Amino acid sequence: MERNVILFDLDGTLTDSGEGITNCVKLVLDHYGIPVENSDSLRYFVGPPLRDSLLKAGVPQEKIEDAILLYRSRYTTIGLFENVPYPGIRKLLEQLREKKCRLFVATSKPEEMAIRILQKFELSQYFEKICGASLDKTRDNKSAVIAYLLETVENAENAIMVGDTSFDVIGAAEHNIPTIGVSWGYGKVEEMKAAGAIAIANTAEELLNLLV
Repeated sequence: MERNVILFDLDGTLTDSGEGITNCVKLVLDHYGIPVENSDSLRYFVGPPLRDSLLKAGVPQEKIEDAILLYRSRYTTIGLFENVPYPGIRKLLEQLREKKCRLFVATSKPEEMAIRILQKFELSQYFEKICGASLDKTRDNKSAVIAYLLETVENAENAIMVGDTSFDVIGAAEHNIPTIGVSWGYGKVEEMKAAGAIAIANTAEELLNLLV
């Protein structure tokens, strides 16, 4: 394979984290009196930076930091583990490691939370490095996380991204990294294609074939 450095998104790609995220978002929106139609209407919170999505939902700019603290008060204790790896992911990671691929995580989720999730599901050992957003907001989007990864990891330039949203495609493209989209997550296939995804995988088996 030409590109044996593989960057994986986390939410919606490796694990189905929707329940924990939407439950915590609902707590925040209820607190600010913002009506929620149903849990499905909050699916767009999975993947993009939390701050951006809360603003989009109607949380006032001046309340955004308090809203994030409220979200994290539940997420760090409960929501973090309302989460499950997608079918076939563990086998996929094992097979890629057997093929001598270098595996990384590049997620917009705070890095310390991403590490805790992957350790909980015993997936962290497959990755050379887990990179995520920083709590001080110096890394708060996919492009910034990938830039950080490329700066701190040797010989990671010849990479390919795997993600479930157009944010993954766009963030990787800013570093001339192509993206394979996965259809089982929270993004829309047509949006990933429009953003420039080079292929779409519908199962972990399809993704393996595309990668190797």
